[in-house]
Amino acid sequence: MSHHPYKLTERHSATLGLIVLQVDETIEQDFRRMVPDEVALYVTRIPSGAELTPDTIAQMAVDLPAAARLLPPAVRFDAIGYACTSGTTLIGVERVASLVTATAQTRHVANPLTASINALRAVTARRIAIVSPYIASVAEPIRDAFTSAGFEVRHTVSFGEEVEAHVARIDPASIMEAAHAACAGGEVDAVFLSCTNLRTLDIIAPLEAALGIPVISSNLALAWDMARLAGTDLIAPGRLVRGV
Repeated sequence: MSHHPYKLTERHSATLGLIVLQVDETIEQDFRRMVPDEVALYVTRIPSGAELTPDTIAQMAVDLPAAARLLPPAVRFDAIGYACTSGTTLIGVERVASLVTATAQTRHVANPLTASINALRAVTARRIAIVSPYIASVAEPIRDAFTSAGFEVRHTVSFGEEVEAHVARIDPASIMEAAHAACAGGEVDAVFLSCTNLRTLDIIAPLEAALGIPVISSNLALAWDMARLAGTDLIAPGRLVRGV
């Protein structure tokens, strides 16, 4: 057998990693649509339980390093995202980052909460409305996090759901109705659709057209923030991405 020389090269313009809840059926599909072909996207899963509650979120903090460890170890990621808005809120942004970087190499750690705050600031929103699928013990800390970040939360609408299999199947038409209800009082600069498992990507453009304000979803914000951190483009709808 003869040996032939070779050289090593980088395969992609940017490399993103995504830590997805085991029960999440939506965000991976959304990211595959939004991330350009020349950008590498690697996905790992984290045990999350059939229901999202403060207790199951606390367990995710224990499991995060193991989930991050299952991303390709030879890859130096531009950004890794922990894809859970509620989980980030209850675990804490800094702790999420430290748990991810304990076992994976990345220049940046992103999450939907910080990404959504950055996105709302990018569209110069101050007064916001929130749509959440979850029970109060999960939805209220998210509202409080935005208030602490300096936003005036005018109205929060929730579906009161905790079973993730149901969240992934909430009709986008129902989400649109909830967004309209959340903004019914007027004087809202933007609406935030919370939760990576909600099917929101295809309703962002029609909602913006109907409401006349920016619409930010967890998935859109996370993809936008990770693309920004990695210095790459995004294929996605909405004023946030268009910069208007």
